[in-house]
Amino acid sequence: MGTRLAVAALVVLGLAVLLVPPIAQLDQSLVDLRAAGQAPSLAHPLGTDEVGRDLLLRSIYGLRVSFLVGLVAALVSLIIGGLVGLAAGSLGGLADRLLMRVVDGFNALPHLLFGIFIVALFAPSPTAVVVSVGVTHWTTAARIVRSEVLSLRSRPFVEAAVSGGASRTRVVRRHLLPHLLPHLLLATVLMVPHAIWHETALSFLGLGLPPHLASLGNMINDGQRSLLTGAWWPSLVPGLFILVPTLAVAVLAQRLRDRLNPRRRSELEL
Repeated sequence: MGTRLAVAALVVLGLAVLLVPPIAQLDQSLVDLRAAGQAPSLAHPLGTDEVGRDLLLRSIYGLRVSFLVGLVAALVSLIIGGLVGLAAGSLGGLADRLLMRVVDGFNALPHLLFGIFIVALFAPSPTAVVVSVGVTHWTTAARIVRSEVLSLRSRPFVEAAVSGGASRTRVVRRHLLPHLLPHLLLATVLMVPHAIWHETALSFLGLGLPPHLASLGNMINDGQRSLLTGAWWPSLVPGLFILVPTLAVAVLAQRLRDRLNPRRRSELEL
């Protein structure tokens, strides 16, 4: 998937997510058994599910829910990981070693199983998914921030600020954070699709969002029953709504990574 195609896909899906729900006003509990299990047609471009609900509309609603949950979960992960990484890189010494051992301990846990354990403590809801993803996926951001802070600490302008008597708080605010923002943006972009996949997996297992909500994971779970009758579209359509935006975000994140690290890009092109 090229960059232009990725941008076009995200623009189209973004407009659909923003414009279609307010216009369509989909009733989540409305069923139409007369249209149950219909294949893609002019009336229903992507077909209907086993109770007659339009898959295109429900997939757009599901993508909207999954994106919002994934974005909030990614921000929670970024805040937790950013604070831990900033503290570890800035303080150094014993504090750095202790915080990194905590990070290693969380990395040793199976993320999905740990996430299932967390959501099992709550009723199925977006809040439970956000907490699950936020608690299990902050370690990546922590490592990124710590690595960048350690690199920045040896830069001449930071050493000059420290030698000039600047406080640690001022060094972090005036010299470290401005250079960390692009990397934090990249970490957020990479975390959003990962959080969407995590939310989808939990909803597929019945532990994420409530069954009555139009969630992509719930839709794939419901579509399994239709496969036995030869109806492939109830599972394929929500799957494509997961796959296309995550691939598009991955392409754009790769371009952003190359811009942040041009030396790495030139080495790969040799």
